[in-house]
Amino acid sequence: MKLSVVIVNYNVRYFLEQALYAVRKASIGIESEILVVDNHSADGSCEMVRRTFAEVRLIENKENVGFSKANNQAIRESKGEYVLLLNPDTVVEEDCFRKVLQFMDQTPDAGAAGVKMIDGKGHFLPESKRGLPTPEVAFYKMFGLSSVFPKSKRFGRYHLGYLNNDAINSVDVLAGAFMMLRKSVLDKIGLLDEDYFMYGEDIDLSYRITLGGFKNYYYPHTTIIHYKGESTKKSSINYVFVFYRAMITFARKHYSQKHAATFGFLINLAIYIRAALSLLMRFTKNMLKPLADALLIYAGMYVIQLYWAQQVRFGEGIQYPHAFMKVNGIVYTLLWLAGLYISGAYDKTPSFSSVLRGVFYGTISIAVFYAFVPEGYRFSRALILFGAAWGAIAAYLNRLWWYAIQYKKLSLTMETATKTIIVGSSEEVARVHDLLMKVKASCDFAGYISISKPQTFDAYYLGTTENLADVVDLFKVEEIIFCSRDISAHQIINWMGQIRRPDIQFKIVPEESLFIIGSNSKNTQGDFYTLEISLALNNSLQLRKKRILDVLLSLCFLPLLPVLLPVVKKRLNFLSNILSVLIGDKTWVGYVSHSANTTLPKLKKNVLTPMDAYHNRDINEAALNKINFMYARDYNTGKDLSIILNGIANLGN
Repeated sequence: MKLSVVIVNYNVRYFLEQALYAVRKASIGIESEILVVDNHSADGSCEMVRRTFAEVRLIENKENVGFSKANNQAIRESKGEYVLLLNPDTVVEEDCFRKVLQFMDQTPDAGAAGVKMIDGKGHFLPESKRGLPTPEVAFYKMFGLSSVFPKSKRFGRYHLGYLNNDAINSVDVLAGAFMMLRKSVLDKIGLLDEDYFMYGEDIDLSYRITLGGFKNYYYPHTTIIHYKGESTKKSSINYVFVFYRAMITFARKHYSQKHAATFGFLINLAIYIRAALSLLMRFTKNMLKPLADALLIYAGMYVIQLYWAQQVRFGEGIQYPHAFMKVNGIVYTLLWLAGLYISGAYDKTPSFSSVLRGVFYGTISIAVFYAFVPEGYRFSRALILFGAAWGAIAAYLNRLWWYAIQYKKLSLTMETATKTIIVGSSEEVARVHDLLMKVKASCDFAGYISISKPQTFDAYYLGTTENLADVVDLFKVEEIIFCSRDISAHQIINWMGQIRRPDIQFKIVPEESLFIIGSNSKNTQGDFYTLEISLALNNSLQLRKKRILDVLLSLCFLPLLPVLLPVVKKRLNFLSNILSVLIGDKTWVGYVSHSANTTLPKLKKNVLTPMDAYHNRDINEAALNKINFMYARDYNTGKDLSIILNGIANLGN
């Protein structure tokens, strides 16, 4: 047998299906086998493989054993002269395997080969070829010099930016996303090092290939799409720790004690710097819009009270006491911000109505505040009304500004619909369009591009694939959906390279599939449209309600402690739980903790679970997953209240 394709999967069913369709096409005419190792996914991946890809040899693990160990399981069972390690979030061209195999056959000193990789927007991924992370190279990488001078032979060695992206070269390190390995070389140097759970194993294997007297080749004459970020977001703190810890493992294994210590120090320093920067960037990103709202509203209140005092109430030169801006102005602003948050005005796609609702909620709260404060802090009610009007205007203008920056256009309605075209046969176009309508996708369907000129033209026909680039420019298209049943991966990848507008999104719909996959950045998770049951906990409004309920219950528990403490079993834990919920580390009700279903919306660590209503019955894992699914699907605050009332004694869990 010539080729064994090995894919390790963990909860990325949508991407895995698309990858397997592409692998099936690329394997035509090659004596090959496909092995999928599933690391205990809970998203139906195994069922999909068994149903759709009968030719695949499926290895189902009962736990997540990690990337290296799972690959080794398949390699030991493989029969091919060559073994290809392939990520599930990839799409290969139809002639990819043939080209790389031919290159390997003609290059006897090649122990492994990698290919040119692009992300979901068609951008070249620099990790297609890498240098060995020596302490010096790692220093330049971790402290940004490699990014500032990517073409430098000194500073750009991590991604070998000085090498031509379109030329074959011998390199130090290949990416594990696509790694064609000569089986005889693996027999000589050994399999993947299982000390690496995730990340770093490709660096280790590449290095051992060169130590074994062979070379790693970067072969750019075929290209794959690597969506990236599906298992871990590259910007997350968790990724920073996992990736750099893998680098420390590599240093301890392959470098001298002195160099390993230096390397370890640099990496530990980089971990804390990167983690701090990640936290700072996340905080800044989340707080920019609220801070802008606060400054606009507060500044407007200052102008309003100044005008009202001097032009209406008192006369020239007379102002309200400083207490108005120091106390009332701050309280009013915070209450309007709280109202905006509750109404969804800080969601990814806010609306004018959410702004109005938010200001209304805030104004009602201010009226309550006004009724209970001492007389000395009761200033004109007109200031509240004018402040509310200004608050609505300021918050709306602020969102128009953010919208214009994000979408590079102006829209008074802040419309987020993406101008979309579909490329494929009329039959597939109709099927995909129907899918978009059923899932109520936020897209403005401009029309379709046909693979051949139809006999009759309808209102949505925009031309053939020969006119694709012109149609995209003419209609200012923002999203292109390719039907992979009708269009080869090679053509799709070529178009992604030719159409280089930064605002373009590319998506692919596999044949006979009910989902459309894409990814707009190498650092973000893939996104897709799919005909699946909606979950209430996917709704940001429901999550906000859950958080508000958590806080209100915690605040209510504090004055009721004399009544509750005799009832609750673990009193100290109960007090700790109240504090943890208030600061956002916990939620009062969440999923059954030992359920394996990781496809549900994430929640904080919980005190109680829906299982508490079942009085500790012995329930199997399938039933636990179902209970969690029903909780996420049908969630409302009444469910949490009911579970808490029935489980008061367990609030100290």
